[in-house]
Amino acid sequence: MNYVRGRVTRQAHVDIPEGTCEEEYARRGFFGRTSHLYRTAPPVAWTGIEGDLRPEAICATELPGLSPGDWLGGRVAFLENADVRLHMARLAEAMPYAFRNADADEILFVHRGAGRMDTDFGPLAYSRGDYLVVPRGTTYRLTPTEPTTTLVIESVGEVELPDRGLMGRHALFDHDVIEVPTPSLAGHEGSHGPKSVKVQRCGRLSTITYPHDPLATTVGWKGDLTVWRLNVRDIRPVASERYHLPPTAHATFVMPNAVVCTFLPRPLETGDPGALRVPFYHANIDYDEVLFYHDGDFFSRAGMHPGMVTFHPQGIHHGPQPGAIAASKTKERTEEQAVMIDTRHPLAMTDAAKRAAVPNYWRSWMTKEEGR
Repeated sequence: MNYVRGRVTRQAHVDIPEGTCEEEYARRGFFGRTSHLYRTAPPVAWTGIEGDLRPEAICATELPGLSPGDWLGGRVAFLENADVRLHMARLAEAMPYAFRNADADEILFVHRGAGRMDTDFGPLAYSRGDYLVVPRGTTYRLTPTEPTTTLVIESVGEVELPDRGLMGRHALFDHDVIEVPTPSLAGHEGSHGPKSVKVQRCGRLSTITYPHDPLATTVGWKGDLTVWRLNVRDIRPVASERYHLPPTAHATFVMPNAVVCTFLPRPLETGDPGALRVPFYHANIDYDEVLFYHDGDFFSRAGMHPGMVTFHPQGIHHGPQPGAIAASKTKERTEEQAVMIDTRHPLAMTDAAKRAAVPNYWRSWMTKEEGR
């Protein structure tokens, strides 16, 4: 049953009544029961926030302890819960060991750099803008040809592709653009590569040593469980000229209790002068929202630059900052590249994240007069 009360618009996100702003109040992200509230003041027009619900901005590429040395020792976690853990990692030289995560699937998003990933299934080249999906229990080793910085998403649940529904399986990207490894038919048992594997289980590391390079023995494989690579260049975002689509229209991966979306350059809603061209205000009811800024112009967020992260906890509103709506009226495209991670259960900031946080980010929604 749908109720209509008071002064509203007939179509969400279009022709919002003069003197009001729209807030989307929805369950299950943007897929459950929904109401739209029309307010005379934005729900982000606060003058103070005390407690754990303050929105945060984190300089993720400046986390203390982030080092281009050891792949595991130099990883720095910044947000975590029982389902996912988000890290930044840097690597300048080939790993002297292989690694196997027995706790979680991993998504490595290559923010900077290039190189090769050797795996149980064979090698894969990687470059800037790649997603490398590594199923739990897969052994891999990275050899950079350029200094590499990655966002690492550990997921206890299996990483899968979302169901595209009526759009069909080829929407956003054809599965044929996904690349998987091909092993050498002869193998490389005489390889002089590293002969040890570090295995993470229950957060602790064990080391297994072989008389040969364990990644050089595979000569073939078949099946549908493997490492795979997808570059953002091959993602073709959906868009509407007359309606601002919810973030989940850009979903790239799904896992139990989390979703990963990719925001890419796309046309704005220029087909109707009354249509919103920026994200609508919304209340985080069921999901924490994390946004990693990879590249481009992030016009709905002032002061953001590549390598930064914003964190908006469930229970507090967020949306465009002051000036973004007015600025959007002259823009016809968005040029941003960003990775969004929404989590069903609350995330906690690590000590490293707190030390790399931008002071008073929550004040960025306030007018200059209020923020003094």
